[in-house]
Parts: sequence; C-alpha cells; structure tokens
Amino acid sequence: MSFSFMRHLLLASVLMSTLFAAQAADKDPVVATFATVGDSRAEPGLTQTKQDQIWLQHTKAWSRMMREIQQQKPHALFFNGDMIMGYTTDKNVLNRQYAYWRGMVTGLQETGTYIVPVPGNHEVQEKFKEDGKTKKIARQSNEDSWRDNMGDLIVDAERWKATVGSNLSAFDPKNTPTIGGADKITTDQSQLSYSFDFAGSHFVVINTDPVGNDNHAPIAWLEQDLAQAKARGAKRMFVFGHKPAFTYFFKPGIDLEGLDKFPEHQQAFWKIIEDNQATYFCGHEHIYNVMQPTKNAGGKAYQVMVGSGGSPFSVEPGETQNPEDRTYAWALVKVHASGKVEIDTYGFDEHYGNTKLLKHLVI
Repeated sequence: MSFSFMRHLLLASVLMSTLFAAQAADKDPVVATFATVGDSRAEPGLTQTKQDQIWLQHTKAWSRMMREIQQQKPHALFFNGDMIMGYTTDKNVLNRQYAYWRGMVTGLQETGTYIVPVPGNHEVQEKFKEDGKTKKIARQSNEDSWRDNMGDLIVDAERWKATVGSNLSAFDPKNTPTIGGADKITTDQSQLSYSFDFAGSHFVVINTDPVGNDNHAPIAWLEQDLAQAKARGAKRMFVFGHKPAFTYFFKPGIDLEGLDKFPEHQQAFWKIIEDNQATYFCGHEHIYNVMQPTKNAGGKAYQVMVGSGGSPFSVEPGETQNPEDRTYAWALVKVHASGKVEIDTYGFDEHYGNTKLLKHLVI
C-alpha cells in the first residue's frame, strides 16, 4: 500500500469524522452558554499592589479570568457573590468598591456577555465585634446598597437582548420571597432573589443571607418558583447562590461554611435541587470543587463550587495534595436544545501558568 494512498485514506477519515461531528451538532445545537465564578474581592493586609490596597480587589487574577471568559463568548456571566470586600454599612466605602468592580466587568457587558450578579455575605452583611466576639449579620442598608449598585442589571430585558442578541422571559420583579411566611423574610428581597427563563432553561439567583435569617436560602419560594418554571416547560434548572449547601472539606476539621450549619434546612434545600434535577453553583469557600453530595444515597444533582475568582485561597500552601485547590477557576456551561448540559471548568494556578481544562462534565 503506497504512502500516497495511506495519506488520502487518513484525510478521508478525518473529513468523515468532522462531518459526523457537524451533523451531530446540527441535530442538538448549543442554545445557551454561561460562565460562572465568584469571590474576587481582596483581603485587607494581603493585597499585592497599592491599587488593590485601595479597591480591595484581586485585579490581576480577576482581570485575566475576564479576558479568557470574553474569548469564550458566553451569553451571560453569573457572579456568585463577594465581588467586594464590604462587611460595612458605610455607603461611601461600599459605593467605591462596587464602582471599581462594575468598571472591571464593563468590557464583558459591552461585548456580548450579560452580567448577572448574585449577592454574597460580604455585600449584605456587616462584620463587627460585640462582647469580644466577631459577628457577621445581614443589614437592610446593605441590601439597599446592593440594589443601588447592581439594580440596573437585575434584570433589564431590553439590555439583555441588546447584549446577547435574543430574548429572556419570565422575569417578574415581583417574583421574589415575600416578607413573613415559611422563609422568615423580614425585608424587601427584590433584586436579591430572582429568576428568569432563557433558551428553554430556568435560572434562579438566591440570597443566602437575608436579613434576620443569615445562612438560609428561601426554600419555600424556590420550590414554588421551580414548579412554575417546570409548568412552563423549562428543560433545565440552574440555581446560583453564594454559600454552599455542602462545605467542601479539603482537610479535616474545618468549620461548616454554608447552609449545612443548619442540617434540616440544608436537607430541605437539597431535596428541592434533586427533585427538580437542578444544578447548584456557589462560592464562599475560596476554592474550586465539584461534587454530587448525595450520590451514595442515589442523588444525581451536582454542586459546583467556583469561589475561585481571585480572593485569598482557603487552602494554605501544602495543606492538600490536590493542586486544583489553589487554582483560579471558573465554569463554562453549554446547554443543548435536547437539554443536555456540558460543564467545562477552566483554571490557572497561583503562579499564573497556562490555563487548563480542569474537568469536563456532561449531565
């Protein structure tokens, strides 16, 4: 068999493979894409530059991540909270920090990726000392500051269409947890917990630190909201909150970080996620982790933790043998017309090496 014949045979094989892949893509096209990450704020005293000492933002890591997300061209970026240091009720400080972060994400917003913000504890809580103990408590004035600085994004349907090129639907500013009732809501939660549909999927943002009920998700509202989305025919459900339902124990003995501080509440929340075949994206721990928390009991739902947007890593050097625990990482999600979902997580290490595909997941 001649070399020329072998070369033509190989070329034909490559062309056929490409053709079959294209036909498969045509039969089940990607209809929605989004990126998600959280926790880009810096820590006072640990910042590397004078610039970041002022704005308390890890500019180097977060700006690189945004450049790479911009190249991936998702329809939206869901940022899962702690975009600012916050932890104060001083509106001048909050406004300054919000303004810097908003300026950083403008490039994405103006090039086809809509920014969808998720409130974190650093945005809505005040940190203070009382009787010698450090306390972190959500404040109504901080919720108001959130709306003042993020409200124009939540959710402007006309701006979404102008940015993305197609319509979202089912956003109702009145569809938010109401004061009183099972979720123990005491303040206006508009633009803190909200939802909408896009391209056959349903997207829900939840505030995991409402005033008077810190470390809790609005599960009664969430259950009703997901039921309504299912009735509309949504094929996929995606929920975004700051605090995890399940703490990632990267080493023994760490404190509970999320909804698992209240086990009955955590279990009720996760049952809703499982029952609706939803995927939960979160942050709070400054680390990347993907888990199926109840897999051993037959659960199928995933928690995707991407609190790895630039804040100081939760893991100290040498504490674990998993290099991904100290990786700046984000998830890129592709939703197909059939409802198939692909989640690719990308990241680069603390030394700013080459970006790598960390995990490919199909659900």
